[in-house]
Amino acid sequence: MNNNVIATAMTAAMLALVSAAEAAEPLDGTLKKIAETGEIVVSYRDAAVPFSYIDGDQKPLGYALDICLKVVEDIKAELKMPDLNTRLQLVSGANRIPLLLNGTIDLECGTTTNSVERQKQVAFSLSYFVAGTRILTKKDSGISGIEDLKGKTVASNAGSTGLRQLTDINTQKAMEINITPGRDLAETFLLLETDRADAVVQDDILLTGMAARSRAPADYQLVGDALSIEPYGVMFRRDDPQLKAAVDKSIRKMLESGEIASMYKKWFEQPIPPQGINLNFPPSDHIRHAWERPSDSADPADYR
Repeated sequence: MNNNVIATAMTAAMLALVSAAEAAEPLDGTLKKIAETGEIVVSYRDAAVPFSYIDGDQKPLGYALDICLKVVEDIKAELKMPDLNTRLQLVSGANRIPLLLNGTIDLECGTTTNSVERQKQVAFSLSYFVAGTRILTKKDSGISGIEDLKGKTVASNAGSTGLRQLTDINTQKAMEINITPGRDLAETFLLLETDRADAVVQDDILLTGMAARSRAPADYQLVGDALSIEPYGVMFRRDDPQLKAAVDKSIRKMLESGEIASMYKKWFEQPIPPQGINLNFPPSDHIRHAWERPSDSADPADYR
């Protein structure tokens, strides 16, 4: 055997060893934590219809939760841990990021907007929904757009991008709005329902869901143009490339197979529990854009 053949064989062997080492990359970050504890903790919300909410039996369910639980199934397969325990943890708009950062939850599955500001603290998956921030008011309020909120009492969820946008608009335009934060979506809507607020500023689909479930759905209307475009994604801890790759791989597979479109139809275009309400909310052009060109961008321009 000549020297060239020997050198080629040694090179091939070394490459094979390198490939094997790369394939057996040790677990790190959240996947390592999951493997060591035998448990993954997924968050849910109590009133974010139809993304993540509880039914009459206090059972968590919804579109975002379905997506997250499918991600968990794919993580189980990747880790070869079919008996991995999945624990569900209730969170609110105010505590979802702190509970993620302190390790209480591993995946946040609800209606959290992927924003540049939030990306300084946390990371997001490919987007699975795109909302628009709108104004909900009662039909007899006389409010038809943002300018009509001057001097009014307006509610929005604590810790939400809607609250931040409302605060910014109030400051920039000196509108003298009395801004009243609600602890969560249910409390925020209650302020409007009981006439303690003249309007609510929040994501359109959440407002649609709350109005549809109210005592008098016909009393409410969305008014004005969208104040912003809000991409939703699964939220998890920053600087965790293994988890990011696993979550995005799962969501991309659901997008390409049409599974997410089927889930969407189930939750937005058909009767949903517990009251059998049909939101009749077909996918917008922004949502279809997110499905056709998967992105984890926080820039609204990337969904137009």
